[in-house]
Amino acid sequence: MSSVSFNGVRKEYDGSIVAVDGFSMDIEDGEFVSIVGPSGSGKSTLLRMLAGLEDITDGEISISDRVVNDVPPQKRGIAMVFQNYALYPHMTVRKNMSYGLKLTTDLPDDEIESRVEEAAEMMGIEELLDQRPGNLSGGQQQRVATGRAIVRDPEAFLMDEPLSNLDAKLKVHMRTELQRIQEDLNTTTIYVTHDQEEAMTMSDRIVVLAAGALQQVGTPDEVYHQPVNRFVAEFIGSPSMNFFDVTLRDATLVGPSFEYALSEEFVDRVDATDGDALILGVRPEHIHLGDEAAGDSIRATVDVVEPVGSDNYVYVTVGEDECILRTPSGVRPSVGSVVDVSFDESSLHLFDAETDRSVLTRRTDYLPASD
Repeated sequence: MSSVSFNGVRKEYDGSIVAVDGFSMDIEDGEFVSIVGPSGSGKSTLLRMLAGLEDITDGEISISDRVVNDVPPQKRGIAMVFQNYALYPHMTVRKNMSYGLKLTTDLPDDEIESRVEEAAEMMGIEELLDQRPGNLSGGQQQRVATGRAIVRDPEAFLMDEPLSNLDAKLKVHMRTELQRIQEDLNTTTIYVTHDQEEAMTMSDRIVVLAAGALQQVGTPDEVYHQPVNRFVAEFIGSPSMNFFDVTLRDATLVGPSFEYALSEEFVDRVDATDGDALILGVRPEHIHLGDEAAGDSIRATVDVVEPVGSDNYVYVTVGEDECILRTPSGVRPSVGSVVDVSFDESSLHLFDAETDRSVLTRRTDYLPASD
């Protein structure tokens, strides 16, 4: 196990294109950290700099308190699992898993063989050791690539979207397998993904990037319930958060087509003054429909009802604003009908209209109770 530290890390291409801008973060021993963000946000670049596959323009990267800026990749004590698995097609699974050890260590053959068999058993591929990658399914190839990383007994695992090529059912299964393995080995793991569901279910902490800049670091609960800005609020969660332009006036949020009175308790958490232009954010599951509507209800017109199994996604129009609600499967209003909706005040978000930063003071009542 090892800690990993980024200190003001910057990456530029051609002296003008900034891929990562002043990234700083400390990752603890044995921690599972996921890095998420849209395409081009710098996720893979950050991972490749840690692996030594990309030079650093500025800043320092440390592994176990050792600065590794100028250390060759093979001497950094890391193992990487790629999106395309990067297996040698002419080698058997056994040779694919042992090849890196033979190149980078002086371990005797029997020790290497023992590590390979142990990792293969952990991954459930011991019967495939004499097969070649071309004869394996995508899920089996992913297991081989992960097993190859495990035999290295690295200080840190680096994973760059390792599940993106798998079908939905296998992806969920392998997600569980990776969690189990990481918990068993307790190895520091840094996991890059564009799939926020993977990040939310697997991680101790999540890093959210946008345009190479760090937006927020926090537990899955923190980034979901306590986003620091509109970008994080919109990026984390599916369907994404609804937003309304509002103005704060005498403890009331005034929008173009509705007014919503706030409780004194909520107003005490708002770092804004009367007349400030704000953005109201509310998640689909925190909007109540029809008979469930309480307090200040808002008139809305139903545009589309989209069944998704146990839930329905109900798309409505509030004035000129479009909005999506998540309702139980039994709640299915007619398209074109006019309904009442209301918001769960305890789960509202408010952002400054100019800076997009949250103007609410932190709350912790959403967090799970401590053991």
